[in-house]
Amino acid sequence: MGILGYIIVGLLAGAIAKAIMPGKQGGGILMTMVLGIIGALVGGLLTNLIMNGTLSFAINSGFWVSLLISVVGALIVLFIYTRVAGRGRSAA
Repeated sequence: MGILGYIIVGLLAGAIAKAIMPGKQGGGILMTMVLGIIGALVGGLLTNLIMNGTLSFAINSGFWVSLLISVVGALIVLFIYTRVAGRGRSAA
């Protein structure tokens, strides 16, 4: 999947991850896009590491499999983001 594919799938994955994750995450549409794209990259990296033992971002699957992998990656990134951002807000 090329960079345009990661952007498109990342946008969808970010929106789906925010809908799935309970609680208020904060951030607008731009943050959703960024988290989704990073999640797509993280999902691709983890999938290739587990399945092939290689460090590569490329997901050579169909759209639905790529979307599922990207949503899982976006959930991981969103979970980490809420923990890190939550600490910053509670300390102030």
